[in-house]
This record gives sequence, C-alpha cells and structure tokens, in this order.
Amino acid sequence: MEKSLLIIIPLVMGYILDLIIGDPDNWPHPVRVFGNAIAAGDKWLNKSTHRFLKGLLLAVTLCLATYLFFHFLNDALLSINSWLFIAVNSIWVWYGLANNALITEGRNVFRVLEKDGLEAGRKQLSRIVGRDTAQLTAQQIRIAVLETMSENLSDGVIAPLFFYALGGIPAMMTYKMINTMDSMIGYRSEKYEQFGKFAARLDDVANFIPARITAVIMVLVTGSYHGFQFILKYGNLHKSPNAGYPESALAGIMDCRFGGPNIYHGVLVEKPFIGKNDRIIDAKEIEKVVWINHKTCFLMILVIIVCYCL
Repeated sequence: MEKSLLIIIPLVMGYILDLIIGDPDNWPHPVRVFGNAIAAGDKWLNKSTHRFLKGLLLAVTLCLATYLFFHFLNDALLSINSWLFIAVNSIWVWYGLANNALITEGRNVFRVLEKDGLEAGRKQLSRIVGRDTAQLTAQQIRIAVLETMSENLSDGVIAPLFFYALGGIPAMMTYKMINTMDSMIGYRSEKYEQFGKFAARLDDVANFIPARITAVIMVLVTGSYHGFQFILKYGNLHKSPNAGYPESALAGIMDCRFGGPNIYHGVLVEKPFIGKNDRIIDAKEIEKVVWINHKTCFLMILVIIVCYCL
C-alpha cells in the first residue's frame, strides 16, 4: 500500500469518527493516561529544590516516551497488516481531534444559559475555562465561550492535525502530551512557576505555527477581511504568544470585542481588549462559530490530503 494512503485513510476515518461520535464522557482516552502520568510525576518530583530541572526532566521523559511508544507500536502494526495499521491509527486520529467535543461544550453553555439561567450558565462554563465564573454576566459568559472556542480550535484541532501531517500518530500524540502538560502544570503559581515553566514554554513553541495557521484559515473560510485586519492589529497583543491570533480572527469575523480583565484562581488578570465593538452577543450566534470551526477543520484536512497526494 502507498505510504500516502497510510496517512490519508486514518485521517479521513478519524475525522468522520470525531464528527459522528465526538468524545463521550467516561470512555477510555489516551489523554487521561497522559494526565495520570503527569499527575504522578508532579507528586513525585514537584517538591524541595531544583524544581525547574525536575519539571524539564519530566516533560522530556514523557514526550520521548510518548513518541517512542507510538512509533514502535506503528512499526509492529505495519509488520502485521496494513489494514490493521489503518484501523488503529484511525482510532488515534479520532482521539487526537477535539472538534466535536469543543463544539458540543460551547453549544451546551449557550443552551444552559438560555434555558436555565445565569447561575446554571456560569456552572456550565466552568467546565471549559480556567477563569472564575461566579460573577460573570450573561454577556461575559458568551464572550468567554467564543474566546475558548477560537483558542481551542488551534490547540485541540489544527495543532494536532499539523503535527499529524508532519510525523503521523507519534508526532500527533506527542503534541497531545505537551498540551496536556501545559494544561496541568503550566501555571504561573507558587507551586508551578518553576516546575511547569519548561512545559509551558514547550507548549508555546509547539503552538506557534498552528495558532497562526488557524487564524489564517478562519478568515479564509469566512472571507472576512475584517478578521484579517484584526489578526494584524491584535494578534501579538495577547499575553500568550499564540492565543491572540485565533481569538483576534474570530473577534474580527464576529465584529465584537474580546479580552479585558478576568479573575483566575482568585487573582485579577489584566488582558488587552481585542476589538472595540462591545456589542451584545446573541444566543443564536453560537451556530455561526460552530460552522467556522467545522469549515476550518475541514479545510485543514483537505490541505493535508492534497499535500500527500502531490
């Protein structure tokens, strides 16, 4: 079988599985295994002195172990049967993509907010954001959802696809390990300032190109010149070196304002505003964002397929 098909077929099948099934709660998932390994390393190493070096050691070890595990697993599968390789890799692609889950969570916040009120909306939002939600207004909740969906369109969809295109499942899953480490220990807190610093910087490097690809594809699929202007004007103003780009693209496409101060773990964090039009977000506008996500994901997959067919 041609090597290109060993990449293309699992990509398409995994994408279809994500569209149909998504990421059901309580199903087994490799990211949960990654999380358990990170938590064990945190408990074992994050104490006493030399925390930065211990965090670096943990990050390098887990990334190397992840890559080698999936590399040798793929070698073993391919030596048995090409179709077995394709079937297993299709499942890994499905696990690696989070587009359906991201869309479902975003829709759920909007739905719960409209149906059950402000307190229920705040509680639902707390499932998908790191900021404190207890004092947020309905407008702030909707803005938080849109910000999260744009940022995670990069982290949870385009970045995994980017690394899959570069190095197949081993690279895709290594990226997922990096991203999981950042979400668990990449905080600027007393506990993780040193221990999680390398993991956080590694995540910044890994997402540098995918974040910008995400922003460009978003404006391409919507034909939004306003979105492109926002990328150039606001993309590099965000505290994160990457999150500002997809957020700026969506703020420009939607002609609204993102950013501003928010409370994270009891601490007020000042973020620059993205855009000036502080208009009210309508409940129905979540569907426009959903289609932006779908089209961005589809175009990225199409580009990968075309590149492997050339």
